[in-house]
Amino acid sequence: MAATSATPTLARGEGVTRQFDYWWTVYKRTWKGSVISSFVSPIFYVLAMGVLLGGFIDGDPEQLEGATSYLAFIVPGLVAAHAMQTAVGEMTYPVMGMIKWQRVYDSMLATPLRVRDLVGAHLLFVLFRLLVTCAVFMLVVAPFGLFETWWGVALAYLGQVLVGMAFAALTFAFSVRLKSEAGFGVFFRLVVFPLFLFSGAFFPIANLGDFGAWVARLTPLWHGVNLSRMFLVDNVDWSLAAVNVAVLVSLAVVGYLFAVTGLTKRLVR
Repeated sequence: MAATSATPTLARGEGVTRQFDYWWTVYKRTWKGSVISSFVSPIFYVLAMGVLLGGFIDGDPEQLEGATSYLAFIVPGLVAAHAMQTAVGEMTYPVMGMIKWQRVYDSMLATPLRVRDLVGAHLLFVLFRLLVTCAVFMLVVAPFGLFETWWGVALAYLGQVLVGMAFAALTFAFSVRLKSEAGFGVFFRLVVFPLFLFSGAFFPIANLGDFGAWVARLTPLWHGVNLSRMFLVDNVDWSLAAVNVAVLVSLAVVGYLFAVTGLTKRLVR
């Protein structure tokens, strides 16, 4: 049974902050379950692919988009890709559970909370997860001596969080329209994994050929990978960086709007 719309009585933003407290309480009780996937697995990727595999690859800046080693090339891409995976993980099965299995969203909408409060609070929680996860990743790789400038690190970090938020909003919009969880398997196989492999995180997209490179440039993850790498290796094209930011912000806004309309159609009568 769908929830009925409630008369809004909360001030703008008050519903989001109150609802964020729900996610914070849940996270405090379950954060241990995310330690391996959020913090340990990425380090294994860096050691296996950046340090060990990278030892067999020449560090030619002309071939590695300005990076002086394969480790310096792959780390920015790995952090951006990890931000995407973290956001997608938070916005697929958890959203389906809130709508279909536990039906917590229904109970929330029986209160003065509105759909935009639920969407905003859930995205705010994912923002918190991205801030923490990307920060830990960057702190762990700091001893490898990969960072060229402090401001580059700060801007790369913001770019990683931004690409995560773009994927969070878009995935939220997708999940609220999905009737069966079986669709997530298709989503991961046909969208998430190809993006992870072919958006420039592991090798320059120039290796894909002219057509493949342009296809890669159309993907959201490439914009995040490019931002992260340009700033970390201090090889910045500011006009391209502006395009990257504009694309990711636009996708995040579009995803948020579609998430609100989708959840409204799904739960509010």
